[in-house]
Amino acid sequence: MTKVMIINGGPRKNFNTAKLLKEAARGAESVGAEVEIVNLYDLNYKGCISCLMCKRKGVAQNGLCFYKDGLTPVLEKCLHADAVIVGSPVYHTYPTGMFRAFLERFMFPAHTYMKDEATGGMKRVLDYTLPTGVIMTMNAPEEWFNKSVYHTVLADNEHSLSHVFGYSESLYAFDTYQFTDYSKYDCDYFDEAHKAKVRDEVFPIYMQKAYDMGKRLAQMKK
Repeated sequence: MTKVMIINGGPRKNFNTAKLLKEAARGAESVGAEVEIVNLYDLNYKGCISCLMCKRKGVAQNGLCFYKDGLTPVLEKCLHADAVIVGSPVYHTYPTGMFRAFLERFMFPAHTYMKDEATGGMKRVLDYTLPTGVIMTMNAPEEWFNKSVYHTVLADNEHSLSHVFGYSESLYAFDTYQFTDYSKYDCDYFDEAHKAKVRDEVFPIYMQKAYDMGKRLAQMKK
């Protein structure tokens, strides 16, 4: 059976990022995939500690991070999955630290410092394609994304995942509804009515795109 890992790099389990990831899970399940959702904020782990054991001669990790902690079982499952979808909210231009720490541990051991004579780049550890997807949610409107460094910073996640695992695609959800009750927060820069309109009319489109991503990646074969 096809196995898809869904990794939530955000702290909330039932808000924007989580909703899109759950919809991606539904998409994968619609084509018969077995799906596991992991909430990174439930785990105790670190980012890369630069032990460099994944690059050490004679140490065959096959893409798995050498350092052992609460993330190790998740990394093992991801490497043996048929697709991996990871998501995060965007905080001040960047995804969460938990998301980045996961990607460090997931990606760095899965590529080498050895030359690939065929491509001129660095060799990949895996001899198959592991399809990956990235889902990002942000309070920022799409025009901010297009005019600022958002695109440059966030697009590199997809680029790096594609380089290491052979394929990646991204979904960005803009202008999201950030609070359950805007009246409780100092937030007059943003118009709640506009945010509610985006939530009701645009967010469902993102939900459909997330569903489609899950379905599409689950149908790719190694």
